[in-house]
Amino acid sequence: MRKRTQFVIRMWLALSCCLAIAAHAARSIEPADVGRIVDAVAQPLQEKYGIPGLAIAVSIDGRHYFYNYGVASTATRRPVTGRTLFEIGSLSKTFTATLAAYAQEGGELSLADSVSRYLPALQGSSFDRISLLNMGTQTSGLPLFVPDTITNTAELLDYLKNWRPDRAPGTHRVYSNLGIGTLGMIAAASMNERFETLIEKNLFPEFRMLHSYIDVPAERQDDDAQGYTKQGAPIRLRAGLLASEAYGVRSCATDLIRFVDANMGLVPLSDKWARAMKATHVGYYEADGMIQSLIWEQYPYPVSLGKLLAGNDLIGKDVVAKPFDPPLPPRQDVWINKTGSTNGFSTYVAFVPSKKVGVVILANKSYPLNERVTIGYTIIDSIVRAER
Repeated sequence: MRKRTQFVIRMWLALSCCLAIAAHAARSIEPADVGRIVDAVAQPLQEKYGIPGLAIAVSIDGRHYFYNYGVASTATRRPVTGRTLFEIGSLSKTFTATLAAYAQEGGELSLADSVSRYLPALQGSSFDRISLLNMGTQTSGLPLFVPDTITNTAELLDYLKNWRPDRAPGTHRVYSNLGIGTLGMIAAASMNERFETLIEKNLFPEFRMLHSYIDVPAERQDDDAQGYTKQGAPIRLRAGLLASEAYGVRSCATDLIRFVDANMGLVPLSDKWARAMKATHVGYYEADGMIQSLIWEQYPYPVSLGKLLAGNDLIGKDVVAKPFDPPLPPRQDVWINKTGSTNGFSTYVAFVPSKKVGVVILANKSYPLNERVTIGYTIIDSIVRAER
């Protein structure tokens, strides 16, 4: 209890420091002030949860600031750098969504089509009525995880053919690795290529993400951070079926802040990729105050920390999904975010297009999701206040 109280006090002091900087800053925030804002929240967080390594990247109008804390491994004591590779968990889904949108732009698929159109083995099943869009907006009704007993595509298709939803598709939001994973599988098949190849050889190069991988090459193994459980035990990702599509990417702060910039329109992309990226920002459903896009989650800006915490707490919950008719076009005045977790890593990415401010937070230890959202909110809010 005492430790928690001390942390709360420290966080309030940190926030006071951030607000003081914001109050006295010029119209354009100084790099030293950005550093003080990040240090004020990152250091108490690292101490509270015993996080071995933390990498934070900030983008302000396309200018990048990197802050690294601790080590990539407690055994080797290698320091964290901007190129240290972290497991990013469900943030991987945003790449799958972008690839699916790219396939749609190329005419290989339509998100409005039924799943069974692309997987003939599922014809005559519930997937005649479940669309690819449902799979990409968490409204298919599928469960969170691929059952442990399923080890190959044939077994997966057999499971899906016999699966029955509890409710009509498109009426409830239930977070699902299985849904987005299957969408990624379909997108790759529609383009006649392996999913991993499309991500590593097409998407990552387009977004100038030169140090991101699904399969980390031998020459980059030394940059691959060791993950740690909540209890501090070393652990690494055990990839199951659809891992590549749902949670299997490893990336670094340097690459991910470029991806954030691209999503804010600050990185030149080919027309087709630019349209695909924007398509992932379309708002399709309202779910308990959160706007569900193609994997990305967004909120009208400005937004309170309380609303962000509530929205990011929906994982594992079954909530009513209300469709927007017509869907909401991509907007600038929104807070867009996504969390990511594996058993040994924690990730949070957020950005506000209208303010051209974004943040990437990577840690090689599992710690509570609400803390990540709070840190991200404090950093962005303090910078926006300082930029006024």
